[in-house]
Amino acid sequence: MVRLKDIALHVGVSIMTVSKALRDAPDVSVATKAQIKSVAQQMGYVPDSSAQGLRTKTTRLFGLLIPSTTNPVYARMVMAIEERAHELGYDILFAHSLNKPEREELCLRRFLSRRVDGLFISPVYRFEAEARIYQEVLASKTPTVLLGPPAAFCKSFTSVEIEELVASYNATQHLIKLGHKQIAYLTGPSTAPWAHERFEGYRRALREAGLEVDDKLVFQSGSTIEDGTKAALQMLNEGCQATAVQAVSDLVAIGCANALLSQGLKIPEDISLVGFGNILTAEHFQVPLTTVRQPKFRLGIAAVEMMMGLIRGEKAQTKRLPAELIERKSTAAPRPAGPLK
Repeated sequence: MVRLKDIALHVGVSIMTVSKALRDAPDVSVATKAQIKSVAQQMGYVPDSSAQGLRTKTTRLFGLLIPSTTNPVYARMVMAIEERAHELGYDILFAHSLNKPEREELCLRRFLSRRVDGLFISPVYRFEAEARIYQEVLASKTPTVLLGPPAAFCKSFTSVEIEELVASYNATQHLIKLGHKQIAYLTGPSTAPWAHERFEGYRRALREAGLEVDDKLVFQSGSTIEDGTKAALQMLNEGCQATAVQAVSDLVAIGCANALLSQGLKIPEDISLVGFGNILTAEHFQVPLTTVRQPKFRLGIAAVEMMMGLIRGEKAQTKRLPAELIERKSTAAPRPAGPLK
């Protein structure tokens, strides 16, 4: 391993001069800096980041915690955070919570023990009003940005999110304008604020159109393809009168579509279907899915910009980005009335 001492001996200057030159200190001449940096590069010198951290009281590290990379919603957001952080000279410590509070707690404590300069967290939502680990993060004064809307236990932190309610409202309006009056809804996790906002957008659009919000058209789902399949089968078994289905996410919508298609129903001829998220599979599904496009990459960029503001000591406010409805082949005017079979 090449040390500052080795470079100093090669150039014929003091170790202090080498250290200052590599830090672009103003009291070292331009020519000497250039010579030292050239020699350092030729010798393969790599700065000791831990030593720099002791001097500057920073680590140039961010902690990034999401439920799982198997959820495609996070792929582009994580890419954006890593790319922008890299440009700014930061590295990422990455972990999965797997939607388990105890794992989330362990991961966040590990990040804090590494003295990260900031935290990006997609929270593990729960019903409790308080969560000890979030109180610890707050007490540590580590700059923190939530990836998604806060719940009661993490309300003290700023966040980047999309306009969930408005986006869902627009999706329901799209179905109403096509002529649908019986629109089923597959809900998301009961602890997640984003799922509640999407459901409220659906209800608001129905009410404004003078349509009844019928509990018989609402089916408890979750967040996976399997959840969507189960909810759709329940809908079919109950003889639901819906001419369209709005799902809380694309994964749930795809699970629903698989169940409908396996029962011989045609999309959109027999029933229309709308998702949420615009994951890659949605566009390339056997029936390209009408869905809400989340600005995932822009959310990641916004999260890093918000983080840098917090590091500079600025007071950041929650940022909400608009989402866009993408019309594809899974929605059309309703079929004649009658139960799904």
